[in-house]
Amino acid sequence: MKPGVLSKSPAARPAPSMPRLSPSGWILLALLPVLAVAPLLLPTYQVTLANNIGIFALATLGLVLLTGVAGMTSFGQAAFIGVSAYAAAYLATVSAADLPGPLAWMAGSPLAGLAVGLVLTLVIATVLGAVTLRLSGHYLPLGTIAWGLSLFYLFGNLEFLGGHTGLSGIPALNLFGIAFDKAEALFYLIWAVLLLAVVATLNLLDSRVGRAIRALRGGQRMSESMGVDSFRAKMTAFLVAALYAGLAGWLYAYTQRFVSPAPFSLQAGIDFLFMALIGGVGQVWGAVIGAAGVTFAKQWLQDLLPHLLGRTGNFEAIVFGLLIVLLMQRLPGGIAGWIAKTSERRRHRPAALESAASDLPDAAPLPRRAMPQKGEAVLEAKGVTRRFGGLVANRDISFTVRAGEILAVIGPNGAGKSTLFNQLSCVDHPTSGEILFRGERIDGRTARAMAGAGLSRSFQHVKLLPTMSVLENVAIGAHLRGSKGVAAAALRLDRAEEAQLLAEARRQLVRVGLGQHLHAEAGSLALGQQRILEIARALCADPCLLLLDEPAAGLRFLEKQALAELLGKLRSEGMAILLVEHDMDFVMGLVDRVYVMEFGERIAEGPPETIQTNPAVLEAYLGGIE
Repeated sequence: MKPGVLSKSPAARPAPSMPRLSPSGWILLALLPVLAVAPLLLPTYQVTLANNIGIFALATLGLVLLTGVAGMTSFGQAAFIGVSAYAAAYLATVSAADLPGPLAWMAGSPLAGLAVGLVLTLVIATVLGAVTLRLSGHYLPLGTIAWGLSLFYLFGNLEFLGGHTGLSGIPALNLFGIAFDKAEALFYLIWAVLLLAVVATLNLLDSRVGRAIRALRGGQRMSESMGVDSFRAKMTAFLVAALYAGLAGWLYAYTQRFVSPAPFSLQAGIDFLFMALIGGVGQVWGAVIGAAGVTFAKQWLQDLLPHLLGRTGNFEAIVFGLLIVLLMQRLPGGIAGWIAKTSERRRHRPAALESAASDLPDAAPLPRRAMPQKGEAVLEAKGVTRRFGGLVANRDISFTVRAGEILAVIGPNGAGKSTLFNQLSCVDHPTSGEILFRGERIDGRTARAMAGAGLSRSFQHVKLLPTMSVLENVAIGAHLRGSKGVAAAALRLDRAEEAQLLAEARRQLVRVGLGQHLHAEAGSLALGQQRILEIARALCADPCLLLLDEPAAGLRFLEKQALAELLGKLRSEGMAILLVEHDMDFVMGLVDRVYVMEFGERIAEGPPETIQTNPAVLEAYLGGIE
């Protein structure tokens, strides 16, 4: 049996149990009968209001994914709705004679309008995303404002789209012989599309692709070092949000049967963000709650305030703005976030956050890479020099790390250790010299490429997703060991691969001694456990080289002992390990060789017992020997 791999006899395995329904599953079960009877019981006006809520919720769902999950603020969601709405309206009202011959069949076809609207929306979103998503900080939302305004004014200046007057006379929707000419019929269509989108989003987030999107909030350097293509993850979230906006636009066109630029303005984009914030920007169901809350609140204020003030006006906008500020102060996670936190607190006792490693189904192990032979050179630095203008941070650094060996790089503050570590992990690149990994030159390659090649790392300051479970945090490390994409995740066709990835994450957690914390929030672990979690995440990538940046920093004595035991076990299994560390007691009792730096240069190299008596090392650390 391989070290750290769980082994259970068939008799020891727990009997299979019925799958438990998730909170979202219970919400769906409760919602379906309500939605089934609502059009039969409510007056037409209320049904129409519910239709608008469904369309708004669909658009807001995209913002929940884009802003709440992926951390990218967009003010342009309304503009994407407009693209699809105008495409549907134009094809619904244009005559066949006005279209080119091969496209004449599209005239009056709702499905053609849907297809063209979605394709056009995704094409525009791809072009805009390729430019906008490379921006960071406040430039990203400002960029979405810019193209959102551009699309809004474009709608109003194209004469074939009716200019600022818009397009009217859209016929009632008819699909496969079914007429959706009444609010009640449209209700079922709108809410069916919305619920399918909610389920698809939940499926997507509960997948390899979803973890990559969620990892964006933990910092791109962390996700890239685990093999995640950050830009691709951003683009995925952006396009899915645009897709939902496109569906909402098509439904809007056939619900209103009139399209003009006004509903797709920047103000509308801000309103959708308000819906996401009020409902709970980090919760999928927050889109539905926010859309309903904002819609009902505006209707209620429009009816109430004229009676209270004795005059008409846009007073509801003033009061509504104050209510939003108050809500954001009291419930920063939105209504859905508050509900989730309250129900979680009631449902769980502290002990319930602990979870046995046996509660996940078994799965076939993932393929493993060919590991180097013990003693084989895994990482080589040859004359590595890094200059920043006139400052030389590293000068002519050379060493080798071999399989089954732990090498420590030590030195006083300012010695250049972090700069060297960044170059070895391909976050930075040397000015001169070369770095070899298993005989191939890697300086100039990306951290993501090296994650796939077998190099994994931890961080000086722990980087994890605190609200994500321990298991999912570690599973991010196995990102490159899976291949299923967005469609497979949304349709739940990735379950076999997902089981393998989670089983690998569980195996590594058991291996490092965290098997009883699988479903605890990563942020609830002690610092020492979080550092061990980072090592488990690195191991999930199936590396042959581990780069550890101050792994013992902030750890207590017993935690350091546990870490040293773990690293010693990994060394015995043939792993090559390089660590940068300040704790001399931890280093000297663990490593095979020590490489000492001062002012960016090597001053000593050798086994710990030699380094501890080296005069140059004592001079560097103690300021001289008396």
